[in-house]
Amino acid sequence: MNALAPAIKIVLVLLVIIAAIFDIRFRRIPNWLVLIGLVLGFTVNIVLFGLTGLKTAGLGMLLGFGVYLLLHLLHAMGAGDVKLMAAVGAMVGPGPWFGIFLLTAMIGGVFALILLVVKGRLRQGLWNVGYIFTELSHFRAPYVTREELDVKSSKALRLPHGVTIAVGTLAYLYGLLPQ
Repeated sequence: MNALAPAIKIVLVLLVIIAAIFDIRFRRIPNWLVLIGLVLGFTVNIVLFGLTGLKTAGLGMLLGFGVYLLLHLLHAMGAGDVKLMAAVGAMVGPGPWFGIFLLTAMIGGVFALILLVVKGRLRQGLWNVGYIFTELSHFRAPYVTREELDVKSSKALRLPHGVTIAVGTLAYLYGLLPQ
């Protein structure tokens, strides 16, 4: 299963585009959409690849959920983003998910820089990055002492991360990293 099957690509593209639209319009990713993504991810993989597909979907889901759960626990991501990345993982498996994650992180960084510049908070944002690394290196959650680092706070600058996930996924599928 080196390259993603066309059926998986189609379902994945539809999932992330719909999630991005919901995240832009309502600032949330609905549970019903993620559930459909998870069910389709497992179903398509099992139909196409049998038990190997089940293993691939399960490992991809666990990796996506696990990595984003850590970010959620640090108040850096919303719960919808965690569930969406679990569904993406269920569709593509752990290897491709990691490629999507890398691209999503890089694109998210660019989007964040643009937002900081537009909002006139670039200096503060760069200072916050250093603060986050310092706090994490001491095993402390940065959001505890700086409210603006809590994605749930009204003081935080927030991006609809579902859009970033969609852009990262599309970039992966259409050639920015080898599959």
